[in-house]
Amino acid sequence: MSDGRSRLRSVVVVGASLAGIRAAEELRHQGYDGSLTVVGEESHAPYDRPPLSKQLLSGAWGMERLALPAVASDGGAGLDITWRRGERATALDVAARTVTLSSGESLGYDGLVVATGAGATRLPFGHDLDGVHTLRTLDDSLAIRSGLDAGPHRVVVIGAGFIGAEVAATCRRRGLAVTLVEALPTPLGRVIGDEIGTVIGQVHADEGVDLRVGVGVAGIEGNGRVERVVLSDGTAIDADVVVVGIGVRPATGWLEDSGLTLDDGVVCDPTCLAAPGVVAAGDVARWTNPVFDASMRVEHWDNALDQGAHAARRLLADAADPAAPGEPFAPVPWFWSDQYEHKVQMSGRTTLADRVEVVEGSFEERRFTAFYGRAGRLTGVLGLNRPRRVMQFRARIGAGISWDEAVAQIRG
Repeated sequence: MSDGRSRLRSVVVVGASLAGIRAAEELRHQGYDGSLTVVGEESHAPYDRPPLSKQLLSGAWGMERLALPAVASDGGAGLDITWRRGERATALDVAARTVTLSSGESLGYDGLVVATGAGATRLPFGHDLDGVHTLRTLDDSLAIRSGLDAGPHRVVVIGAGFIGAEVAATCRRRGLAVTLVEALPTPLGRVIGDEIGTVIGQVHADEGVDLRVGVGVAGIEGNGRVERVVLSDGTAIDADVVVVGIGVRPATGWLEDSGLTLDDGVVCDPTCLAAPGVVAAGDVARWTNPVFDASMRVEHWDNALDQGAHAARRLLADAADPAAPGEPFAPVPWFWSDQYEHKVQMSGRTTLADRVEVVEGSFEERRFTAFYGRAGRLTGVLGLNRPRRVMQFRARIGAGISWDEAVAQIRG
């Protein structure tokens, strides 16, 4: 590792996100003492994103509580970072080892961490109207909160994924009328399956959300400001505030002519190496996870934390010995979502499953554990208000536990 530290004298981290800051922190922890530049498009100090749809949006937290631990106490001075906030990376030349910024300046590097995350997907209409928002950044959350504080009576959330569901729950807790629109048959159906997605939908309906599933959005109308959302079945829903939560796209536009392989993210080898001297981490990274023998891109907080650190170590190892195979990044992904008083937690890969079964608890009591399996192996676990079970089986999924053995451990 010492060779890697000595050969790297300048590292650029593009993306002042959790993954990017964690990579910078790990580089220093491993003894890297060269120049370290972090480029971030936002002017804010690096912050945590999960509270944006919950505590910050509700008004329970101020923005000062969102600072990441690595920069909260001293602004990151202990990491000896050269900050380039409020600047975008616009191009990368892998051969020349340079990153071009929106100012036109070119930054040279020996090692590069790509951690640009993802941007919110927008509808092809409606975003020119006041009151229509996406939620990805701190400014997005503050803008939505300002709109809610102005006293709207009607909120329409488009997309019942995790972000949309959390926004709907937060708005209902503020006492607002909420309509949640989802084109699929159930909320979260693509991730957790229709049967369990139906349960999550019922949780929202029980809280007074007007849930519209199996219907798309045909238009958003208003005269300068949003007034209504028109659904594909012709129904019009009056709206004062609209939040569009239909997914994200990895932020790879600046890499189009870089020479890196792009395919719904920056394609890396199993160790997070994208090219000599270049690693990627967080929402933007796609790699083959040997635990599941599958190419994946994971948009979870925990993954950004761990992958940022792993990518930093890989960058140092690549500098020490470019011919060495490197250590694969082999996590069992873990994720949580707070909706009302309920906590949804998932671990593993639920989308790989050919079998889903509730193995403990029941839908009726709103407290259960569900297993997801494929080819006789446990691939994922979901808990509604069962956090201990999810964490118990996270490590067991990584160890390759069979479906039958996992069920026996629950029921035996």
